[in-house]
Amino acid sequence: MIKKTTNKLTLVSLTLMIFTTVFGFANASRGFLLMGYSAIPWYLFGAITFFVPFAFMIAEFGSAYKDEKGGIYSWMEGAVGPRFAFIGVFMWYASYIVWMVNVSTNIWVPFSNAVFGADMTSNWSLLGLTSPQTLGLLGILWLIVVFILISRGLSSVKKVTSIGGTAVLLLNGVLLVGALLILVLNGGEFAQPIGSLSDALTVSPNPNYHSSIAMMSFLTFAIFAFGGAEIIGGLVDQTENPLKTFPKGLLIAAGVISIGYALGILMVGIFTNWNTVLADPLVNTGNVTFIVMKNLGYQLGNAFGASEAVALQMGSLVARFVGLSMFFATSGAFMTLSYGPLKQLIDGTPKRIWPKYLTTFKNGLPINAMRIQAMLAIILIVLVSFGGESVSEFFDKIVLMTNVAMTLPYAFISIAFIFFKCRDNIEKPFVIYKNKGIAIIFGCIVTAVVMFANLFTIIEPAINGNLANTLWMVGGPVFFGIVAIVLYERAERRNKKA
Repeated sequence: MIKKTTNKLTLVSLTLMIFTTVFGFANASRGFLLMGYSAIPWYLFGAITFFVPFAFMIAEFGSAYKDEKGGIYSWMEGAVGPRFAFIGVFMWYASYIVWMVNVSTNIWVPFSNAVFGADMTSNWSLLGLTSPQTLGLLGILWLIVVFILISRGLSSVKKVTSIGGTAVLLLNGVLLVGALLILVLNGGEFAQPIGSLSDALTVSPNPNYHSSIAMMSFLTFAIFAFGGAEIIGGLVDQTENPLKTFPKGLLIAAGVISIGYALGILMVGIFTNWNTVLADPLVNTGNVTFIVMKNLGYQLGNAFGASEAVALQMGSLVARFVGLSMFFATSGAFMTLSYGPLKQLIDGTPKRIWPKYLTTFKNGLPINAMRIQAMLAIILIVLVSFGGESVSEFFDKIVLMTNVAMTLPYAFISIAFIFFKCRDNIEKPFVIYKNKGIAIIFGCIVTAVVMFANLFTIIEPAINGNLANTLWMVGGPVFFGIVAIVLYERAERRNKKA
């Protein structure tokens, strides 16, 4: 008897797909920079209170609305209503504009490492501009070039993505093997001493993260580290025996990702002393991954007894490999996300909301909307990069803005899920939260975690006298929220007149 073969995801393939979608290589080094070993409990907390319950919600949503083109708009519209859904999906889309600002200015750090073997961006100057202004100008040029390439239907985007993705996966192996070699060759000594385990897991070596509010603000990094959960909803119907396999695969993936971050932070601590390597003011959330990996090569050379010159050369080679890998990976992601979320926004929401100009498609892409999107991103880059900070302050501000912008829309989805579970008229073919009360409790927990994390992230700079950073983090969501309301209300008025 011939057995039928299917392309359904098995437990192993599902777990691997979730891992590669969610796990971010840079999150371990960023966590170590900000919180040292004490970042580990926060990543575990993020997995338990956000990622697992939120991904279960997404799985139920995705299954219930599997035939709808609108994605998360369809979920929220069916559960709450069109106005709430449009504001939520517009905020979700707007977060990618902020992300594009982040990447287009930050991509020059991996580029610098690939070319020079070190982050030289703090010394770059074009036309007499400061370093942040120079990076802003380069970011604008990058946006323009990508827009031109994508608008012509560039077919090599997938190749760039696959090359970078494979290389970044190799980086995890380089980090693990290199750190363990250094540990063995150095007689089991950690560069960042652990000492008392309770102190190591609760006290950050970074003096900026000693206050309760600062530590709570790190929760946005922990949530951001599990970003991408909304993509998982589409995997339910592609999974073998989903009622059994999907929850198991998700829990395994959550455990593997959490252990991966914890292990990554421990590996960094094996060869990186925080005060010696990361206390430098030039180290920031934008370049820390490259500095840490360059230090891995250098310390590996020292552990093998190489000369100072050879050890430095090893560090430079590792930095070049990391820079090239992450440049390709980031370029591929940028090209895909420069049109993907926008296409879903326009395709998935009612056409009456949009001016006809924005719904014009060319080569399958909303070309005019992409042009407006690029212009918005350029305006944001100009406003942020000419703010007068150092490069480190510039990158840190951009990263915080991105964390807030990209995690806030999750609260819209978790709120919508509460309504979704309360609506018995919605067919739910895939149910994990079988008890309505428990579903509502988890919906409230996820919403509270996201809102409190963003609240502490937003108010922390203002408390420490940096009101500008607070205003920037608030300004983006408020501005795009107002734009969403104006667009929706304008469409409603036109619809009533018709």
